[in-house]
Amino acid sequence: MPLDSLEIQTTDQPKASVIVLHGLGADGNDFVPICEELDLDAVGGARFVFPHAPTRPVTINGGYVMRAWYDILGTDLARHEDEAGLRASLLQVRALIERENARGMPSSRIVLAGFSQGGAMTLLTGLRHGERLAGLAGLSGYLPLAATTAAERSAANADVPIFLAHGRDDPVIQLPRATASRDALQALGCAVEWHEYPMQHSVCPQEIVDLNRWLLRVLA
Repeated sequence: MPLDSLEIQTTDQPKASVIVLHGLGADGNDFVPICEELDLDAVGGARFVFPHAPTRPVTINGGYVMRAWYDILGTDLARHEDEAGLRASLLQVRALIERENARGMPSSRIVLAGFSQGGAMTLLTGLRHGERLAGLAGLSGYLPLAATTAAERSAANADVPIFLAHGRDDPVIQLPRATASRDALQALGCAVEWHEYPMQHSVCPQEIVDLNRWLLRVLA
């Protein structure tokens, strides 16, 4: 079954869907105010879907149970990944895309977006999805399971537009981790639009403006 989600439609008959994946410890409510600042009227409006991640113990937080797309085993995100958790959540995010398909929204009109863990899930799922998506937007995230991306990515999304944004002073997912993800994607031939901002692990007003501009372009 698809995950429980909040939904906002900007028109009665939206012409696109944007699935927004929250970060560690948050829930679907987290990005509602930010998405309310986006204006997609020029492309016929959108349905925003804000799923709630499952709850699970998170190792780096002392085993405290919280909403998380996967476990964080340690500070070295590249060497200690919860592959089982990542792949389980990939299937859940894929089910959200398929639910939009069942409601009449083709994959080519669906943008997958996310912040932090949600940004990681966006890249993990979107690059492996069997049908072409409109775009992938990763905010303050990184590329998980990077070593398997080349072998597992779908030809349908080989050149899907990717928006990546990161804070230069991010203490949670530090900038070098993000730029390494960007470089790995570009080395695979992915169409990455990269943005850096003078912020920490957050979202800033200029980022919303840039994201809005990118969304209008990929959904045109």
